[in-house]
Amino acid sequence: MANSGQAGVDIEYVPASSFPLPIPVLPMSQIKLFLFAVVATFAAATASAAEPSQLEKNKATVVALYNKALNEKDVEGAIALMGPTYKQHNARIPDGKEGFRQFFEGFKKRYPNNHSEIVRVFAEGDYVVLQVHMVNEPGQRGVAVFDLFRLENGKPVEHWDVLQPIPESIPHNNTMF
Repeated sequence: MANSGQAGVDIEYVPASSFPLPIPVLPMSQIKLFLFAVVATFAAATASAAEPSQLEKNKATVVALYNKALNEKDVEGAIALMGPTYKQHNARIPDGKEGFRQFFEGFKKRYPNNHSEIVRVFAEGDYVVLQVHMVNEPGQRGVAVFDLFRLENGKPVEHWDVLQPIPESIPHNNTMF
């Protein structure tokens, strides 16, 4: 092609006889099946992207349970979110749903102004971890808390926690959160 200042494309003719024979041709039913598989795969990917993952659902359930028990003082509402059993590992709280009920009914009477701020939420498999700043009475520094919940079928069934009082001063400039 001569350079005339215009862009162009050279097209070379290749005779059909230069292609290896036979050229495979898919029957129409296989083409339809392939196209259906592509569309179904795309539709499934789009639908699952719109639904929250099980990890996100687990995190939301644990946050709801925590807020009901500690911030809303709705012990029965928290228990309603639990699985059929509830195993407690905190050394000061009796085991089971009844132990949870007894502890938190007493806790809300003792600390009616308690507030817990959930700082971080992590989930892995059937476990959800909360990092919490719990303040029993306004004006107090409070307690740094890590709570670990195990879920079965999307319901909390087991709990561990670690609490550390926030000291007046710490030997660095970092916060506990």
